[in-house]
Amino acid sequence: MISTGVADAVARGIVVAISGASGAVYGVRLLQRLREAGGVQTHLIVSDAGWLNVQQELDISRADLDTLADVVYPVRNVGAAIASGSFLCDGMVVAPCSMRTLAAVALGLSDNLITRAADVMLKERRRLILMVRETPLNLAHLRNMTHVTEMGGIIFPPVPAFYQRPQSIAELVDHSVSRVLALLGLPQPDAPRWGGLQ
Repeated sequence: MISTGVADAVARGIVVAISGASGAVYGVRLLQRLREAGGVQTHLIVSDAGWLNVQQELDISRADLDTLADVVYPVRNVGAAIASGSFLCDGMVVAPCSMRTLAAVALGLSDNLITRAADVMLKERRRLILMVRETPLNLAHLRNMTHVTEMGGIIFPPVPAFYQRPQSIAELVDHSVSRVLALLGLPQPDAPRWGGLQ
């Protein structure tokens, strides 16, 4: 479990950001699962391109998405509470993470609230998970992933797993989201696990 010491007595804080890459479903499902888990306060940031993807891929209104989070911040509000290392928070997930957001995080360009909050996670040595979405990858993408990894971030492409023989897209999404939740220190007792060849 990720601990912030004095914050243990209150709801755990998780920042969820949705940036402008395909795969908005990962961010939405993550918010839903965090709400189901209970005891977690969610802080949502969505980039302008992220909003476009949410509408294009999921047909979800901004109001409906906002209701999934406890606190919602405008992406340009770099003065928000989560922009400071003094804000008690357990971790952050960018789901999905565009190559533009990855590059900004890798280079420390805190030019919006998503990249500033990610920078805070790295400098405060808190969990940062980037669900990067792009293929094929060029050398700049790979080097940016290396930079973030060297700074302590976790690069987590939502690669589908087929050994559980998923029957739907929802099952594929849930598998990746369950693994992200586990990385955040949230137990997933019902998540399917590889039991070895019989």
